[in-house]
Amino acid sequence: MTEQISEQVKSIKRSFRLYMNGATAASMRQKGVNYHLNWGVSVMDLRRMADDIGPNYELSIELWKENIRECKILAAMLMPPEQMWPDMVEVWMEQIPTLEVAESLAFYLLQYLEAAPEMAFRWIASDRYYHRICGYHILARLFSRKEEPDERGINEYLDQVAVALTDEQAAVRKAAANSVHWFKELGEVYRRLACHALKTNDNVT
Repeated sequence: MTEQISEQVKSIKRSFRLYMNGATAASMRQKGVNYHLNWGVSVMDLRRMADDIGPNYELSIELWKENIRECKILAAMLMPPEQMWPDMVEVWMEQIPTLEVAESLAFYLLQYLEAAPEMAFRWIASDRYYHRICGYHILARLFSRKEEPDERGINEYLDQVAVALTDEQAAVRKAAANSVHWFKELGEVYRRLACHALKTNDNVT
């Protein structure tokens, strides 16, 4: 890490005090969401900080190393998608500390990777909690952008999501249901496929 990046990380960490929300941080702790440090900074404020800083690979890498909620989320916002290599994706996935960070990683970074579709379909078939959640969130974003899966992808998705909708983990069920909503938005054919495969109706998801 260069001295410039080191000083930038320190400056960013100091700036969190300006946006600190003690009530939010306390609420997270009460719900069992524990970080080494958590300032309770809102995602909107972090988004504004990221916009001011701009994409920065080295800074993102160093922020991710910090066991601080805001640093993890900001790292996802700052990482240029074209520089997020596959081996790095796997390292970060193994280091996800909370559901919020997993969702932020999928929303602000992973959905934009060139390999996003392949990763998502692989992850929804995984038995790893955060991988499955990220997989469904990525698919939801891809579907929302009208990116249509091929026939094999459709069949694989419907098989996996049918199981996920009955998962014991509420977050998995929610992520899966959100992806179904956007899958149906791809068009009438997709809506009928989902309703038939999942034996449901539009009011369920």
